[in-house]
Amino acid sequence: MTAAPMVSTYSMWSLFRNCRKAVDWRYLQQLVPLGRDRNLHFGSIIHECLQAWHQRRDLAEVLALIDRLCPNRLQDENQRRDWHLATAMMTAYAARYAADDLEVVALEKNFEGPIVNPATGAASRSFVLAGKVDGVVRIGGEHFILEHKTAAQVDGDYLEKLWTDFQITIYAHYIEQTMGIPITGILYNVLVKAKLQQGKGETEEEYQARRAELLAKSKTGKTTAKRKLPESDEEYQARLAEKYADAAMFHREMLYLSRDRFAILRSELWELTQAFLDARRRGVFYQNTAFCFNYQRPCPYFALCRSNGNPNLIENFYQRAAPNEELRVLPNETTEPAF
Repeated sequence: MTAAPMVSTYSMWSLFRNCRKAVDWRYLQQLVPLGRDRNLHFGSIIHECLQAWHQRRDLAEVLALIDRLCPNRLQDENQRRDWHLATAMMTAYAARYAADDLEVVALEKNFEGPIVNPATGAASRSFVLAGKVDGVVRIGGEHFILEHKTAAQVDGDYLEKLWTDFQITIYAHYIEQTMGIPITGILYNVLVKAKLQQGKGETEEEYQARRAELLAKSKTGKTTAKRKLPESDEEYQARLAEKYADAAMFHREMLYLSRDRFAILRSELWELTQAFLDARRRGVFYQNTAFCFNYQRPCPYFALCRSNGNPNLIENFYQRAAPNEELRVLPNETTEPAF
């Protein structure tokens, strides 16, 4: 009996291009770290919020969703930070795009299609490609992929790199096949993460140390210094609101697709499948040590590679999880086109 094709995603092929050993750890041995990257967690919150906003454009519903996604914010500092930032970001987003010329066709649209040999036109018997796009929108009678992004800043370098986005270009090709509509380009919807932090105030010890220092410098031997109290939630939200009143905190960039680019990326995707099959057949997934600290922090599998797959590390710091988590359907998702 012939085995079903392996469901592959952009995430898998992108990782394979960067480090084959990381693909072995994640997609064949199905290992994931016990802890989750905070940046990824916040990005997931905002994606869910943007989906809810573009479905019904109800800010109260979005703010209630943020409350549910950060249930322990009173005790958990990370959740508290995410709650504040998401609340301010989405409140400002709803105000900025209250009147929007986007006509939503589909949100969180899943797709699956064959990976085709460009030389013969035959579909791979080993792989299919699956994925999910944030949305499909219609602008002036043309269809665009809607891609949400959160970023630390948006500058010329950031915008130039959008052209290299292998993921969304190849996804546009598959969305065309799935939905039967021509995709003109990509609309990048970028939300900037404010760097403001909530003021923590000072402890009694810190206050006394500061007071003593001021007294030592005072010619009168007196000081009017008072203990700095923690910044209230209302004060912090007001500062964030002022920051998000800046138009530079939101940016939309439209890129038009080239049909030649489609052909190039389909060929590259096929070549990746052949390299993967060769690596799996020989059992050789080599490490790319130049990628270990590619994002100024260790790769999630750095400790495993350094220890040659120490079983104790696996038992204490990793867990087994099915691949392709990005394909899961959330409870409030719509997967059908809203024509």
